[in-house]
Amino acid sequence: MATALGTVDLVTSDVAEAAPSRLIALDAVHNFRDLGGYPTADGRTTTWRTLYRADGLYRLTPGDLSVVLELGLHTVIDLRSDAELTSRGRFPHEDHPVAFHHLPVIDATWQEIERPEFDDDADFLLWAYHQMLDQGSPRFAAAIVELGRPGAMPAVFHCAAGKDRTGILAALLLGSLGVPHEHIVADYALTADGMERMRVWAAREFPELAASMAETPSAFLAALPQAMQLLLDDICSGHGSIREFVLHIGVTDADLDGLAANLLS
Repeated sequence: MATALGTVDLVTSDVAEAAPSRLIALDAVHNFRDLGGYPTADGRTTTWRTLYRADGLYRLTPGDLSVVLELGLHTVIDLRSDAELTSRGRFPHEDHPVAFHHLPVIDATWQEIERPEFDDDADFLLWAYHQMLDQGSPRFAAAIVELGRPGAMPAVFHCAAGKDRTGILAALLLGSLGVPHEHIVADYALTADGMERMRVWAAREFPELAASMAETPSAFLAALPQAMQLLLDDICSGHGSIREFVLHIGVTDADLDGLAANLLS
């Protein structure tokens, strides 16, 4: 595992340095990132300014919204629970029309459920990610199908922090297109910077959130590359590849061909 993590660290650094435009800089949304520029096994590349992953778009300020609208979004996919959407709001699609899809992959957040105790944060995340896949696979599949439809791009998918639910969907999307695992893990790991940006913003603008984050178990806020690497390993051990797993949960080859046509160049 030490060798694998060394590779992850190197790739994470290379991604950050080679793609300074990957982050869409906003004031109140801290983890809005471009999924372009990743190579696939067949020699293609994910196209820039086409598909994005993000944290809570309900926090967009008017200035943030202006930046986001310039991206020309056609589709917004919200992976949060019904309760989160009701209590915190959503992307303002009534005023700025997009194809808005609410696809909650879990019924309750980690704070709201009973969970086992783990000594290691990565072990907790791996358990939690398997729980998300067990419960939310039909919704993850529905999101992939929507993103493969003609005219779906540019698109963004998000949850609350853009870390876990969003990270799993990003892994399934990239993996099903043949992006090597080291790039998937590196993309996931970039969220650690987003969480730090959120901490700084909360301390300045939202003391209640800052206090809540300070009291939150560390695993809930962590983006540990080894957790994503282990999840990918487990999926491939059980199904052969990420693509085969995605087909197993209800996505078709035609859906993935549409996704490739929309996203790869």
